[in-house]
Amino acid sequence: MARVKVRFPLLLAVGALTLVPLRTNAEVIEVEVCVFGGTSGGLAAGVQAARLGRTVVVAEPGNSVGGLTTGGLGATDIGNKAAIGGLAREFYQRIARHYAKDASWKLESRADYFALRKSGQSGASDLSGTNATMWTFEPHVAAAVFHDMLREARVPVYLEQRLVSVHKEGLRILSIRMENGNEYRARIFIDATYEGDLMAKAGVSYHVGREANATYGETLNGIRAETPKHQFIVPVDPYLKPGDPSSGLLPFIQPGDGGVPGAGDHRVQAYNYRLCFTTNAANRMALEPPPGYDPARYELLARYLEAWVASTNRPPKLSDFWNPIWMPNQKTDINNNGGFSTDFIGANYDYPEASYERRAQIAREHEYYIRGFLTFLATSPRVPPSVRAEMQQWGPAKDEFQATGGWPNQLYVREARRMVSDLVMTEHHCRGREKVADSVGLAAYNMDSHNCQRIVKNGRVENEGDVQVPPMSPYPISYRALVPKAAECENLLVPVCLAASHIAYGSIRMEPVFMILGQSAATAASLAIASGTSVQEVDYPTLRTRLLADGQILEWRPTAPGQARLSGIVVDDTEAEKEGDWTPSANVTSRQVGGGYVHDNNAGKGRLSLTYRPDLPAAGEYEVVLLSPPHPNRATNVLVTLAIAGREAAAFRVNQRDSSRAGATSLGRFRLPAGRQTALTVSNRDTTDYVVADGAQFIPVR
Repeated sequence: MARVKVRFPLLLAVGALTLVPLRTNAEVIEVEVCVFGGTSGGLAAGVQAARLGRTVVVAEPGNSVGGLTTGGLGATDIGNKAAIGGLAREFYQRIARHYAKDASWKLESRADYFALRKSGQSGASDLSGTNATMWTFEPHVAAAVFHDMLREARVPVYLEQRLVSVHKEGLRILSIRMENGNEYRARIFIDATYEGDLMAKAGVSYHVGREANATYGETLNGIRAETPKHQFIVPVDPYLKPGDPSSGLLPFIQPGDGGVPGAGDHRVQAYNYRLCFTTNAANRMALEPPPGYDPARYELLARYLEAWVASTNRPPKLSDFWNPIWMPNQKTDINNNGGFSTDFIGANYDYPEASYERRAQIAREHEYYIRGFLTFLATSPRVPPSVRAEMQQWGPAKDEFQATGGWPNQLYVREARRMVSDLVMTEHHCRGREKVADSVGLAAYNMDSHNCQRIVKNGRVENEGDVQVPPMSPYPISYRALVPKAAECENLLVPVCLAASHIAYGSIRMEPVFMILGQSAATAASLAIASGTSVQEVDYPTLRTRLLADGQILEWRPTAPGQARLSGIVVDDTEAEKEGDWTPSANVTSRQVGGGYVHDNNAGKGRLSLTYRPDLPAAGEYEVVLLSPPHPNRATNVLVTLAIAGREAAAFRVNQRDSSRAGATSLGRFRLPAGRQTALTVSNRDTTDYVVADGAQFIPVR
């Protein structure tokens, strides 16, 4: 067996991008830091460790790197992009620099993309400047950016490294062994997989499924009593023979009553693939049905379509069944939407603990389910002609995922194992009720879960498990959530399957956050090596100093750098309660609060609202000011209501184009009670242009 001390790149490439596995005799690879898992978080960890002067290797079980970031999730989910720092922000700056080049726009112009695809969706319209960022991108571009970062840092990457065993001595991992015989020896190990395989084989405590609400005193965990979103909007009969429970259930419905609301269970939220499709005929592949395609499997969908038309007297739109978000060059990142969509609900329960072979089978089952779903929409006579005709215009992009026939190379594993450590991130941290003092990065997304099961309730089909509740504002993630209990392992860090409850993990599990945590984990690993301590004993003040020096954002301050501090009590849009799909943006520089604002994308009229609830220190008279950056594309009649406990709400119409007050519109002076008894709500009802929200200001009148 050959022994290799890694001090030079072992990453192989064909052309500029394609990674290929090394096929040599079994080796012993000795490094200071071994990263297991080539996800976005794993690559950030590898790059950071190398930049800090450590010998490092990334071992990836599959045959591609970048995880979901290169696997189709080109529409970056985060909640508030101003919370992203460090290597993660560098990644999105590199994306912007790529799209600033005219040569990057092969199938449409830059101007057409930002004009036709809505600039707010992409998070940028001006790509000039070294600090410009872009948050929507093609999969191969993300792969190229990661490849450049790995090459520049001289990070070796081994592919097809399937973990077999972990060798521990006491509380320390000495080495890990792969199916091909490769052995990796290191002083510190980082598990950056979506599944937490190294963590599990190292004997570290973890959880799979939903905890009961009672476990951590939460309200959004466990089985849901009601699931209003991504739900069947009309009743659909669930039985093979309509009306006859004894005939059995249709495919894609799970048996049982769903369980007791609030109780824990073994179920994990649904997986899917994020689809890079196009309607550009020159770059469109034919959508192939799965092997043995049987339209009868989709009887539930057929009945849903027929019930929809019968109940509403109108056909649905294709967008009622999926959610295409436009990427550059007429491509998409398509996600789940509605009651029956690309999420394969109930088909992933055994994935977290499964073998590599079984996981590959589950991934194929998900691919075949989605191919069948889309084939049905494109071909079945039971699909309304308008939906069928629209579906026939779509297909996988020819120039993406060429090694896998145009299909994404990464199953969207939304959650699997989650570590249980001395500190577990929970709903209380997301809501700001508890705040950690050892931040290693910020999370900012909704407390989010896709559906976990599809059951029969009151004689009709229902999905169960979807949750979409925004956090109060970006919140810190504890270093202690990245390290195991000291009694279990002292040289392992876990930045992806970190210690978090199901519902808190739903907020944390965003690709930029995994990059942030991967960088922080590698920094802690380097400090542990330098000081000769366990990862639990890393000096946090020293870690914090280094993270800040490397551009990490560890605390949230609503006022962005360069902005004047506003008087009174200020509530940012990130701290507001939101209904509907508000889009984050930062294009208009006259914003006054935080690093950005949100807008309604000039869509979903009547369905979006945002409520500011200030925590007023004392009762008294306050001037109430609505903050919304003006622009010529804004609505001139935005409905704003001020509800004060015990009084009838006052209604106003605000002209958001008016630039005379720099977007600070005073609604008047009001007698307000102490605490959170005042609600200022912005709605997009009855508007015909963009509605925006930046913040609200409550100024005491002396």
